[in-house]
Amino acid sequence: MTTQPSPTGADRATSAIVLRTDATASIGVGHAMRLLALAQEFIARGRSVHLAGELALDWVERSYRDAGVTLHTRPDDPAALGDLADRLAASFVVIDGYDFGPSWGAHLRRHGLPVTAMVDGRFGADQDADLYVDQNPGATPRKVEAGRQALAGAPYTLFRDDVLALRKEVAGRARPGARERLSVLAVFGGSDPMGAAPLVAPIVLQAAAAAGVGMDLTVVTPDDAWAAPLREDLPVDVTLTTTGPVTDLAARAARSDLVVTASGSSVWELLCLGVPTAVVCVIDNQRLGYDMVIEADLALGVGHLDELHAVGTSREDATRRLASALGDPLAREARAQRGRELLDGDGRRRVADAIEALRR
Repeated sequence: MTTQPSPTGADRATSAIVLRTDATASIGVGHAMRLLALAQEFIARGRSVHLAGELALDWVERSYRDAGVTLHTRPDDPAALGDLADRLAASFVVIDGYDFGPSWGAHLRRHGLPVTAMVDGRFGADQDADLYVDQNPGATPRKVEAGRQALAGAPYTLFRDDVLALRKEVAGRARPGARERLSVLAVFGGSDPMGAAPLVAPIVLQAAAAAGVGMDLTVVTPDDAWAAPLREDLPVDVTLTTTGPVTDLAARAARSDLVVTASGSSVWELLCLGVPTAVVCVIDNQRLGYDMVIEADLALGVGHLDELHAVGTSREDATRRLASALGDPLAREARAQRGRELLDGDGRRRVADAIEALRR
């Protein structure tokens, strides 16, 4: 930070927003993708949006550049982020990530910058912020000190432009009958950081055989070496295709009859679209979201990844549940419709309104 007194929120120009997050193969892309939705909302409002962070995956970086976001190198400490915000005369900063300690928000707030923290239950909730946003449906607002705000639940879930544009298309498409060939997509994050695909794909194939349905299964995976043995022994009338990370995931999901996915932020996109979904909890910070969608019967629960590693009851139960879903189009569509009704797609407007209302 400069040694000169920092401008207050009221003194700053009202055009610039700074986002602080990262997207790497190890941490995944969920934080970056939901902030991209927020960036698109602010850009539509005429604001300039800046991302300070590491976007190690080319397709994520392209998505931000295509949206009109200006990218900056990752700041190593709160002071570096504060310096960037000062140079841009930024109005607000949004922080999204679990590894940023409260010193980041505290530093920015001391210098007159209103801070918004994206959180997932207790993950990221130790940040020092003016506004806390938990976009997970079923979440409840955390208790905060006087002068701070907390938003939580389905009204505040963030969706990108491509997801919102596809809502009408999915609602109007023809649905497959019980005996028709199914298109199934399996994706476990932009980089599958927990290695779920090699474990879950065989379960999906076994479920198709048990249900006696034809199926074209596409699996998004950074490394498909595991798929070769499976292709040698596929069930009758089943195909297996693998692909690397894709930029048109929402469009692919919209064309699918079932998406099997990790229970992270992508689940909310699928529910907003009205796509039948089956979820796998691949890491602890997804447990709340996994439990919520299962309890509300918005998606089929496949199981927890750590339990599916062992051959036994958990995998057998997962196969049975998936087989039931593959063979019952009415149940798939009923869950999808409930999800679509819960998530109206207007969360990013509400969150952006709340951020713009912050004054310090």
